[in-house]
Amino acid sequence: MKNNKPIILFLIKFFISYLIMVSLYSFYLNKTQEKNTLFSCSPITETVANQTVSVINFLGYDAKTVQHQNELSLKMYVNNKYVSRVIEGCNSLSIIILFLAFIIAFSGKIKTTIVFGIVGVILIYITNVFRIAVLSIGIFAYPKNQEILHSLVFPAIIYGMVFLLWVIWVNKFSNLKKN
Repeated sequence: MKNNKPIILFLIKFFISYLIMVSLYSFYLNKTQEKNTLFSCSPITETVANQTVSVINFLGYDAKTVQHQNELSLKMYVNNKYVSRVIEGCNSLSIIILFLAFIIAFSGKIKTTIVFGIVGVILIYITNVFRIAVLSIGIFAYPKNQEILHSLVFPAIIYGMVFLLWVIWVNKFSNLKKN
């Protein structure tokens, strides 16, 4: 049992922190999304979509988003062509919650955990905005490759970033490296 103590402690910290953050996020979504007569996405999803539009426009394309009339999503247009939908799952908060729960579960010094958490959240968020922008441009330019771009290439970018951050965390900053 003593040999399993670190594993049990990790699981307890992970699931408690994860459940707290998921509950708070669910509460936020319930308070900010509208899905009765008029559909309206959460402010964070709208912000991610708007920042994605800014990146696409900066890269020389004409982009805009429009709230979908029949679902909780924003339609993404590139050069007046509908290319994708930005949904709640695209705003990176779910993966940020998973990232934070992991570093909390493998916590290090409190200051280091907080700083790494903040830096990680910012990196994940920025990577996600650029990921959606490049994905939208990719779908615009190569519509026949939409499935491979959306299902394989671009998830690998965001999950790869999170995995890299976890590896750095465990090997450089967590209390696990001291054992």
